[in-house]
Amino acid sequence: MFAREESQYGLAYSEAFDEFKAALNEGRIRAAEPDPSSPTGWKVNAWVKKGILLGFRIGRIVEMPLKFKIVRTIGTGPPAVTESEHQTQFRDKHTYPLKKIPPERNVRVVPGGSSIRDGCYIGKGVVCMPPMYVNVGSYVDDGALIDSHALVGSCAQIGKRVHLSAGAQIGGVLEPVGALPVIIEDEVLVGGNCGVYEGTIVGAGAVLAAGTILTGSTPVYDLVRDAVYRRESAIRASSEEGRGAREKAGEDARAPRALMIPPGAVVVPGSRAVTSGRGKELGLSLYTPVIIKYRDEKTDQAVRLEELLR
Repeated sequence: MFAREESQYGLAYSEAFDEFKAALNEGRIRAAEPDPSSPTGWKVNAWVKKGILLGFRIGRIVEMPLKFKIVRTIGTGPPAVTESEHQTQFRDKHTYPLKKIPPERNVRVVPGGSSIRDGCYIGKGVVCMPPMYVNVGSYVDDGALIDSHALVGSCAQIGKRVHLSAGAQIGGVLEPVGALPVIIEDEVLVGGNCGVYEGTIVGAGAVLAAGTILTGSTPVYDLVRDAVYRRESAIRASSEEGRGAREKAGEDARAPRALMIPPGAVVVPGSRAVTSGRGKELGLSLYTPVIIKYRDEKTDQAVRLEELLR
């Protein structure tokens, strides 16, 4: 269906897409999933991304009015419920309305300007503080906390009990369909105003200090292990064995391999001096994320507030 361009999309397309989107909402399919045989530990499901893109193609732009249900409690009497519909300027493809979350999932969406798009998975006990946004294709696992002004971009994978602090931006990617999305593994703490982009993988239990930016073009210096982590270029990944493993995992073997932050790493914003040319003459430095330690008991105590917030 994805490969065919149609002038009109009939009932068969709508029924197939509805079934596909239901599987996304329930977490039965996802844009990327763990794969121990992959060099990154994850594999891309390019067919899922194609299905999401097909939803945009067949969708019609429609008005999306908001319905409010106001519950008022006065004294010990029964609550008074008032329901009303308000005209708004919200318009989007009819295939991607606001997500409906079943009450039995025990998800908290605190009132105040948040939006969760249909076609994403929200696990049990997730907390959403306003305003925040979760885009289509995302997978947010059980017990995660998405704080105010945080973004979970399209197809991003957020692990169990992750805390995305206020202002954190988790980049999304739909195209190219073989590109790995941003992956934040279990128990990661993403500090305020952090940005994680371009298919970066943050290993389980890592801590990103406030203001840390991770992209595919920024090397990360590990002062503990005396190592430098970079997104591996397509040239370096050009061996037959390397290409074969990546293609098996659904990745585009021509694309750069993801920047990977080791599990338990504590990453802070840093800088490195420009060592040549005019930049050196001017005494300039470039932004550089730095791993200063790995999680220990002291780090765990500093992030233990998470349990109280949940």
